[in-house]
Amino acid sequence: MSRMSPTDPELTHRLTRRGMLGVAAGATAAALLGAAATPATAATDTSAAAAGRGRPVLPPGRLGIQLYSLRDKVSTLGFAPVFAELEKYGYDEVEFAGYTQGSAGPITLAQLKRLARDHGLNPIGSHVGYYADDPNAYTFAQNLTKVLDDAQALGLKHIGTASGPFRYGSTVDAWKRAAEEFNTYGAAAKARGMKFYQHNHSEEFSFATDNPKVRLYDVLLAETDPDLVYLEMDIFWAYSGQFRFSKRPDGTPAPFEPLDYVLRQPHRYPLFHVKDGVSDPANTYGYRMTDVGDGDIDYQRFISAVTRLRGERPAHHWQAEHDNPTESFTFARRSSAHLHSLREKC
Repeated sequence: MSRMSPTDPELTHRLTRRGMLGVAAGATAAALLGAAATPATAATDTSAAAAGRGRPVLPPGRLGIQLYSLRDKVSTLGFAPVFAELEKYGYDEVEFAGYTQGSAGPITLAQLKRLARDHGLNPIGSHVGYYADDPNAYTFAQNLTKVLDDAQALGLKHIGTASGPFRYGSTVDAWKRAAEEFNTYGAAAKARGMKFYQHNHSEEFSFATDNPKVRLYDVLLAETDPDLVYLEMDIFWAYSGQFRFSKRPDGTPAPFEPLDYVLRQPHRYPLFHVKDGVSDPANTYGYRMTDVGDGDIDYQRFISAVTRLRGERPAHHWQAEHDNPTESFTFARRSSAHLHSLREKC
């Protein structure tokens, strides 16, 4: 079972993911996790026994994986062997975290699109940086047209960022300003038939520094146009946010349930990160990250609640992820087996 870093896993996640983003991303991933291990088999894991005889919780054709979880394999083996393994494990979709990820050998977007298609994988989305100081950076703020050109070349339906809306600070007005920029990116993406989205970490659920009664995530939802800006809820980080920010800075209660955000506006959440954690109140983040199915987040309940909404079953995409898996192919295989095993309660 993998464990989160005792330093600052959320910051480490942001920094390392930022280093992976963009077409020109370097081959730094191999140094992060070392040499690749032997590919795991596609046999169904015995620990993921079926949870009943009802309808599968997971909608058909909607299981994906965030390739950031497999950056060590991509950097040493290349995309082709990784996609071949994902096909064996029963994945339907992939979400990119950069289009090279230090891949073993050069690859074009056309080749990458064809390679995914050849393995029955639908490229569903990609994470790109929000902004940078470098005017030539591959980010929405600095190179929006190039970002959208590349997403369109890959045939993506979603293009987003894992960066929080903290560009101008943590005040209400700062987040309104970031929301205005997100609306601009969303309008540009919509004009090309795509959806712009933002992926959360736990800090999005903190409170405005100038008004501690206001949760910043609520500002983001209120100030972005629901027809232009969508959300990818990272469920692990949302529950970490629940643990960290269920009280205001003055200690008064401010409880919230991540699932309720989705149930109130399901159309705003086309994508999810399915990431698991073992509850640990002694941990700063409330959880220790682990493979999907080994933790305490009830995905039978969460996914069922969303997909049981009228008309919503095929409308969402569920991307397995682990920031630093002990063995990434094993993580991918076991996560798929567990999620496929879940059944709705009769």
